[in-house]
Amino acid sequence: MTLIKSTVIWLVALATMVCSAQLKNQKTLSAKIHGNCEKCESTIENAGDIKDQSDVDWNKETKMAMISFDSLKTSIDEILKRIALAGYNNDIFLAPTDTYSRLPGCCQYKGAVKARGKSAGFNMDSETLDHVYSNQKMVRQETHLLSTVFDNYFVLKDALVNSDGITASASAKSLLRTIKDVQMEKLPTDVHMVWMKVLKPLEQDIGHIAATENINRQRVHFASLSRNIYEVLKISKPEVPVYYQYCPMASDGKGANWLSKEEIVKNPYYGSVMLSCGQTVETIKQ
Repeated sequence: MTLIKSTVIWLVALATMVCSAQLKNQKTLSAKIHGNCEKCESTIENAGDIKDQSDVDWNKETKMAMISFDSLKTSIDEILKRIALAGYNNDIFLAPTDTYSRLPGCCQYKGAVKARGKSAGFNMDSETLDHVYSNQKMVRQETHLLSTVFDNYFVLKDALVNSDGITASASAKSLLRTIKDVQMEKLPTDVHMVWMKVLKPLEQDIGHIAATENINRQRVHFASLSRNIYEVLKISKPEVPVYYQYCPMASDGKGANWLSKEEIVKNPYYGSVMLSCGQTVETIKQ
């Protein structure tokens, strides 16, 4: 009886610790952060994490971070600013040149000099850093307006691979925001035509995924979402190869596709139950 009571007390204490770790007024957003390895992951997450304020989970494969924060204590801008000042370019701020140059060799990501631009060659205060990245963000939008949409799609896909309905819902919300931010008038004509055709179905499917944490319902809408993302990605010619993959058993045996930045099959419709079920049916590249 004493052992049982001790176990119960320990479980209650553990549950209390988990509950207390939950951020108040929590918002969860995703952001692209450049980096390469486990050292980058540690530095990025340590720079972004503050007890009772923010929590950063960065994926070195997708270069995407899920960022949870107390919206009354901090903001996504403040978190990403700290990460930039630690040496890592991200969706809002650029890393100062001298900070980047002090990163270990394994952490100096490809294209860093081009990504930072000419104005990043000195230590910048917050106001200057904001201004420089604002200009850089406009340039990136003009060169590839839909890259952030595709990046957020891959974050959502990975959440479904992990059968994580909570993260999938949060990722869908971020994806919906990036879709609404697309400046359609700046898209090339051929891309613009396809984008206009699929925009409404995209918003509907993403909205359904965002509105539930039920993984099975999310997967139903992910199938049609993936078909429409495929149409846009194929015409827009991605900067790196993307693999269009297919599982014949998904959607109750009707089959379903998805897009992946990895050639290795990781099935978002079954997760660990049948992780490798499927094959690559097309490689999309410039």
